[in-house]
Amino acid sequence: MLDTVLCLFLLRKTQKIGDKFMGFLGKLFGKKEEEKAASTPKVAVSKAATEKSIAPEKVGIDGNFDESGLAKRVAQALDDANISDNVGLWVAQKGSTVVLKYNEDAKEVLAKAEQIAKGVEGATGVETAPNS
Repeated sequence: MLDTVLCLFLLRKTQKIGDKFMGFLGKLFGKKEEEKAASTPKVAVSKAATEKSIAPEKVGIDGNFDESGLAKRVAQALDDANISDNVGLWVAQKGSTVVLKYNEDAKEVLAKAEQIAKGVEGATGVETAPNS
């Protein structure tokens, strides 16, 4: 089975939800995913994967199957670490590998984003590449 590549562009323009500014998760996946993350306790990925027979990279923020689960959890981790989302940064998922594509303005946060992505449960590797 071929892995689906998820590649989403983070908007440079800050979007606001109510009194709160959206971070990576909201910009990548929308308000519903951000609300889901806010209302769901952190998921033990390996436990959810075992219990539900899901590949770890396909475990979503709520512990259920999600084709983009790893990418969403990386986006949430970037938000939790207060990484600036006001840069051109793409987050992609190829199986269990996270791909971070970036514009020049994102170089400042790239090393930190890579470190965070490596620490997300279910990620077996992280690739970085400049946007061409």
